[in-house]
Amino acid sequence: MRLHLVDGTYELYRAHYAPRPDHREPSGRDAKATVGIVESLLSLLHDADEAVTHIAVAFDNPIRSFRNDLYLPYKSDEGVPPELRSQFDAAEDAVRAIGVTAWSMHEYEADDGLATGARKFRDQVDQVRIMTPDKDLGQCIRGDRVVQVDRRQKKVTNESAFRAERGIGPDSMADFLALAGDSADGFPGLPGFGKKTAALLLGAYQRIEQIPADVSQWTVKPRGAVQLAATLVEHRDDALLYRKLATLIDTVPLTDSLDDLKFNGVPRERFEQWCDELGVQRLKTVPKRWQ
Repeated sequence: MRLHLVDGTYELYRAHYAPRPDHREPSGRDAKATVGIVESLLSLLHDADEAVTHIAVAFDNPIRSFRNDLYLPYKSDEGVPPELRSQFDAAEDAVRAIGVTAWSMHEYEADDGLATGARKFRDQVDQVRIMTPDKDLGQCIRGDRVVQVDRRQKKVTNESAFRAERGIGPDSMADFLALAGDSADGFPGLPGFGKKTAALLLGAYQRIEQIPADVSQWTVKPRGAVQLAATLVEHRDDALLYRKLATLIDTVPLTDSLDDLKFNGVPRERFEQWCDELGVQRLKTVPKRWQ
């Protein structure tokens, strides 16, 4: 038994920017991303290799979260194309129309919902598969029980693969982002700290506060170590703030039980009505499993 946790916001953006024909509802409203995410999820549900039994999709709605109160430049709804922003609610409705649970995040982010689902259900299933290439979700990986899946690259990352690729463990991922920065989320990291330097130090010390202030005590010697140590002392508070921003919340109050997330098939009447409303008659014959 597997639980698939899907990053709905990523899927929505991917569908919006995909090189595929635009689609408009009969009313004229843009629905390219909404139709695209339904097509993507139906493909996942029909994938024999993925063998979906339980599934939930988490969305940012809005993009702004509690993290914006901690750090003003953090990512927000500013800059989101209006034709895409207008589809956030419609995308959630579309997911429910195919019989899949949608988690709409308000104060929290979609990533927090995914992290919470992984923690809450990982001991109840054979495997949790977090469906996103978003590096932030690496901190949720646990052995082979919780893995991260990049569907586009057909890449599955378990804990051993994560450590081999990054040189750190999942528990150090938020510290890594704090030092190296995360442009997608809007915080810069510390001056002089790139990915290699951050990985080298955290591979040795795991957490920021465990890195000695005295560079002579460092057991690893990245290039420019003296300046890096001075920067870490000077910008320690910044680093701890960035780590707080990067750390996913895995205690979001999700009320669903595992049984609530079971995929029982596409509800025919509801789905066909959705197809009529969006003018996508061609999708009516796509589902292979009906309720």
